[in-house]
Amino acid sequence: MPHFTLHHSANLSGIDVDRCLTAVNAALAASGHFEEIDIKSRAFQAEQFLVGVEARGRAFVAGTLSVLTGRSDDTRREMGAIALKALVSTIAPTSELHIQVSVEVVEIQRETYAKAVIAG
Repeated sequence: MPHFTLHHSANLSGIDVDRCLTAVNAALAASGHFEEIDIKSRAFQAEQFLVGVEARGRAFVAGTLSVLTGRSDDTRREMGAIALKALVSTIAPTSELHIQVSVEVVEIQRETYAKAVIAG
């Protein structure tokens, strides 16, 4: 825990997904809320998307940070802000696109979360 899932629109040809995920993981590790080895991230590109009603000129990058229950609203808000700042720092503005970047923090129920570690 945590899990960070990144979705981005396909028209962001210049996005460096590895850089985005590395920046978010590093920022979350530096926050002191998580052990570095426990942070897992992944990214998905949305081939079909629409931002508002305009067919062109708009893009999005949306992150979801999933954490176990038991943290205060303030702590979750802080984690979201940390992830958003890291994510924004990796995305270069472009005059062709209006890019919306967001992070949502969601809770996974501790009572129903299962995890196993298989070490080599």
